Amino acid sequence: MNKVTDAATAVADIPDGATLAVGGFGLCGIPTALIRALHQGPATGLAVVSNNCGTDGHGLGVLLADHRIGRVTASYVGENKEFARQYLAGELEVELIPQGTLAERLRAGGCGIPAFYTPAGVGTQIADGGLPWRHAPDGSVAVASPPKERRDFGGRSYLLEPAITTDFALVRAARGDTHGNLVFHRSARNFNPLAAMAGAVTVAEVEELVAPGTLDPDEIHLPGVFVQRVVPLTPAEAADKSIEKATVRC
Repeated sequence: MNKVTDAATAVADIPDGATLAVGGFGLCGIPTALIRALHQGPATGLAVVSNNCGTDGHGLGVLLADHRIGRVTASYVGENKEFARQYLAGELEVELIPQGTLAERLRAGGCGIPAFYTPAGVGTQIADGGLPWRHAPDGSVAVASPPKERRDFGGRSYLLEPAITTDFALVRAARGDTHGNLVFHRSARNFNPLAAMAGAVTVAEVEELVAPGTLDPDEIHLPGVFVQRVVPLTPAEAADKSIEKATVRC
């Protein structure tokens, strides 16, 4: 089955209020072309699940700056000043989750596992509830996190965490074939496969598109069964990779 399409067509049916799992780690491996195409469309009030929300002017930060995102589920605010401003001003609902827990919630959703127990967060406000998800304009807490169910196994306490599934997923791969089998490069493999698994409709932009059978089955990181649409990038788009914090050495 040929799943190849263009970016604008691939995201055209994402409606207002859709839930999105978006791959990438910082600015590494983010689906830049798909985010740009989504930004050019009308969809607003989006609920995004991603490790972070890009930076000012890059990645999901572009959608955030235009107030097209209403809720973010992430592990950290990162280098995005507008993200922090909207959250503290009560313009944005934010659920912060330990990074490993976020990864496992996405993976569990993709595997059909409704929930799981983890020791992460036991003895903290994550367990007890009360973390501010949304602030009121006066700075008070308008929406707070609920307490989590706790159980003991083998003398140790664990928290129940629900799986995450979303309406759509946007990811970026280094290589992919027309059937949607994907290969990720290094750090881009952290969250992209997990986000792709969690989406009901997954759209993958690929830096290098190859014919079916080209990829060695042993090197495929995500099978095509999880991917519904494939968007090949131009050489210029494939080379468009921003650096969150440049480190130089004399």
